Amino acid sequence: MEKINEKKRFSVVARLKSTTHAWRGLGIFIKTTHNSWIHIFFGILAVYLGFVLHISSIEWVMIIFSIGLVIITEALNTAFEIDIDLTSPTFHPYARDTKDVAAGAVLLSVLVAGIVGLIIFLPKIMVLLG
Repeated sequence: MEKINEKKRFSVVARLKSTTHAWRGLGIFIKTTHNSWIHIFFGILAVYLGFVLHISSIEWVMIIFSIGLVIITEALNTAFEIDIDLTSPTFHPYARDTKDVAAGAVLLSVLVAGIVGLIIFLPKIMVLLG
């Protein structure tokens, strides 16, 4: 019988199987978070504009990081909300504060991504229009 405190041997197969939990979590995120669809739409729009406007490698890196930042913060916000709803089913001001701070993090990431998008795309669009 294995002791609880003993570490299990590292197994690549076990690590690969454990990713099923992560994929399940992404599925829950996409199915339950309405804002995720908005973020995905704007992420796809940014990628489309990147191809159309022939952005540089550095600009691609900034766009991909910005898209990732927004989606990751939204996913973490969703996880916090699920946890708060479980651990604090009745109203509590700290629960509200926790949710608001997490939502604020999403807002900050969206603002940063928007600024990055404007810096990269606006000059290129202005050249096309002018």
